[in-house]
Amino acid sequence: MAGRFIFSRVYPYIITMLEFLAPRLRNALRTVNSNLLYELRIRTDKPLRINLGGEFCYLGENGVCERAEFAIVPTVEEVEETLFAASDYSVYAVENQLKRGFVTGKEGERIGVAGTVVYDANGVLSVHSVTSLCIRIPHAIMGCSVEIYERCFSKEIGSLLIMAPPGEGKTTILRDLTRLISEKTRLNILVSDERGELSAGDLGATSDIVRFADKQTAFTAGIRAMRPDLIVTDELLSDDYAAVRRAKESGILVIASAHLKRYEDVPDKLFEWYVLLNGLGKIGKIWREGGKDVA
Repeated sequence: MAGRFIFSRVYPYIITMLEFLAPRLRNALRTVNSNLLYELRIRTDKPLRINLGGEFCYLGENGVCERAEFAIVPTVEEVEETLFAASDYSVYAVENQLKRGFVTGKEGERIGVAGTVVYDANGVLSVHSVTSLCIRIPHAIMGCSVEIYERCFSKEIGSLLIMAPPGEGKTTILRDLTRLISEKTRLNILVSDERGELSAGDLGATSDIVRFADKQTAFTAGIRAMRPDLIVTDELLSDDYAAVRRAKESGILVIASAHLKRYEDVPDKLFEWYVLLNGLGKIGKIWREGGKDVA
């Protein structure tokens, strides 16, 4: 596997995107193809792993390696330094994000945080003694949503739910689909970007973005103030379907994603189209409203 992924050239895009990494970790990525890099798993005193082209492998100081004993082993200081830099050297500035277990980098990198959760009388206060970081790198892949657009929206735009387990390209497709709809239809689009990841790229000239607000707040304020024709959002949870229902009842289309594997598992059937991904960004199955299979 490693032989397919080792490259001799330097990829400055990675260094730009992940400039908050501790120096030893950032330097190790110089020989990794940024177009294939999707995720870093940085764990204190454990081998550094990356998701490259949809497969996990180890990363050593000279690039990708096959064996764990040759991988970089991040120290607690490197983990803390990386999180501190990603927080723009002020964890207080990202306190609300940390309460939800993540920080968003300047270029839309989502940094999941694991450690000791601290509570106060009002609930989660913060995460201390951080031991692990899961860094997801956003990608703008022009044209990756064309097949979905052509198969589902050839006659008119409808509400659509993209389903897949984590790491299979839902956000990348949502981002490109938003851009495509904006370019082709000029609909007014409101993007509800709760984690600051979805808006890391070109969403089209007719898109307005609400970042870091929960979906209930973003949908309610957006419907009142921005009068969108379409709302796009990422990673629906069960509690979010009420906001989707309100938008639909207001005559607004919704395109969203969810961590689901089957049509039957959708909590509330509010969409006209359901697309299941099978692998990194690949369409596995499409259902119409009511669960009707689409060939």
